[in-house]
Amino acid sequence: MDRVAVGNAPAPGRIRGPDPPLEAATLSCAMEEFRRRGFTDSFKVVNGRLRAVERGATVAADDVVIRDFRRVEGVSDPDDMAIVYAVETSGGIRGTLTDAFGVYADPAIGAVLSCVPIRAEADRAVASAAAAGPTSR
Repeated sequence: MDRVAVGNAPAPGRIRGPDPPLEAATLSCAMEEFRRRGFTDSFKVVNGRLRAVERGATVAADDVVIRDFRRVEGVSDPDDMAIVYAVETSGGIRGTLTDAFGVYADPAIGAVLSCVPIRAEADRAVASAAAAGPTSR
């Protein structure tokens, strides 16, 4: 299980995933990509928990998985970096959470995400197929 790093430092116990985060052209491109994939809500960190802004639901970090993420650089300033997370709750709320990347990263977001596993959507499909069991022919 992979864990999210806070800023540029690896999280304690971080297991290296197979691929580094993909870089998107712009923040708006990354947000639009995730929106098209069904991550339509926005999340923010409030008192150590994630709040789905549009729905008003608040969830603990252990009720959330990161399905994907993109790192983006500012168009005019390469040091202006952000990371967008595609997040899904155990209750099925799908949305995005954005943070600065590097020295400007929000420590509150980093603290919450350090407890959140990264599980690609492909992992979810495999788990669903396994739960369904063998099919008869």
